[in-house]
Amino acid sequence: MYDVLIIGAGVVGCAAAMELSKYKLSVCVVEKESDVCEGTSKANSAIVHAGFDAKPGTLKAKLNVQGSKMMPIFAKKLDFAYKQNGAMVLCFDKADLPKLDELKQRADLNGVDGVSVITGDEARKLEPSLTDEVCGALLAETSAIVCPFEMTLAFAESALQNGAEFKLSTKVESIEKNDNGFSVSTTNGILDAKIIINAAGVYADKIHSLVSSKPMRITPRRGEYLLMDKAAGGVVSHTVFQLPTKMGKGILVTPTVHGNLLAGPTAENIDDKEDLATTKGGLDEVKAKGALSVKNIPFGKVITSFSGLRAVGDTGDFIIRESDVKGFIDAAAIESPGLSSAPAIAEYLCGIVAKLMPLEKKENYIDTRKGVTHFNSLSENEQNELIKKDPSYGKIVCRCETITEGEILDAINRPLGATTLDGVKRRTRAGMGRCQAGFCSPTTMALIAEKLGIKIEDVRKNGVYAERRQDHE
Repeated sequence: MYDVLIIGAGVVGCAAAMELSKYKLSVCVVEKESDVCEGTSKANSAIVHAGFDAKPGTLKAKLNVQGSKMMPIFAKKLDFAYKQNGAMVLCFDKADLPKLDELKQRADLNGVDGVSVITGDEARKLEPSLTDEVCGALLAETSAIVCPFEMTLAFAESALQNGAEFKLSTKVESIEKNDNGFSVSTTNGILDAKIIINAAGVYADKIHSLVSSKPMRITPRRGEYLLMDKAAGGVVSHTVFQLPTKMGKGILVTPTVHGNLLAGPTAENIDDKEDLATTKGGLDEVKAKGALSVKNIPFGKVITSFSGLRAVGDTGDFIIRESDVKGFIDAAAIESPGLSSAPAIAEYLCGIVAKLMPLEKKENYIDTRKGVTHFNSLSENEQNELIKKDPSYGKIVCRCETITEGEILDAINRPLGATTLDGVKRRTRAGMGRCQAGFCSPTTMALIAEKLGIKIEDVRKNGVYAERRQDHE
């Protein structure tokens, strides 16, 4: 019998597990995929939004601003990449300039610092690559960028080291309410819990319907992206948005924390919750609309395209509340700015749990965590010292990103360790470079097979192999 069972190991589920692990509770996270950060959390713009866009008075506005302020603290303590690079919202028509003032007013009402309206010339002074059509911009100095994989994994590992359990490759099939709480039938047996937190992303409506008779609808909204080589990473330094519409914030152009250039996303409501296809039409739209903001974007340096699904609800706001069934808490419709809001959402969920059972803080809570060592970010002296201690750090496996064997072994061996090529890629960036894993995959596969004691032909790009470890306790 767990005190709290969290369904979904995306950024919200992992952040909630981390927050709840501060207390004397038994917490378990179940995830149908073979790793954390396999859904919406892995494929997004990686932006920590300042909070000027959300409608004042909504949970989105409140938790976005709160989460944005919390993020640099967590990044430092939990050792994940974070960079406050600032953002601009561009206006291309003088008739739309009042909309920038409206965004500024929203920012003021939401309590966002460092927001101002500037002229087109002032914007181009900050970003010389902006097009001549830009006639004004909203400048948000506190906007930032992160690595969503590193961030989600940091939350998960923090929760794990403080006693939370993770059951991966475990799909929830049914939920029964009983006098003690809930009995949850999964593909790996029955789990009992006093409280359930539904953080299942685009499947949150399906999980909700297993318990509640009140309808909830989550629409997958597909967004397509183009990722460019690091040689294109200096085109802009700020995250560059366009004036928002009812479908979202439009096509953005942004540097990544690792030095690439990212453009996207499109916004297309679809029915299939698994449809991650990219389309010629969608990618052409990214190119055409991106070119409205930034001159001469080097789309010839694209190294990959991808798409992600946002979980769009029908209320216009996050749905974070106890449902009509006591003890069942929804954390649903967490679309943008969900990534930015995640640590604040976790605190908000913890507040709901506190109303259902007494919470007592642990005396031995560990609030720091050391991430995977990134060899390429070390000084030459630090690299040499590391190689002396562990020669595996002297063997380069991924040439594009200068990822060593030591980093890959660390990613496999650490808590919630990688078991697939994608798992290694997200933890180390091996395979994320110019050749997109063309060179390093064979060696990475051999290391995974050796450390996990499986045949190399059983190593998967993603998903589960037959003898995979199911539990991390």
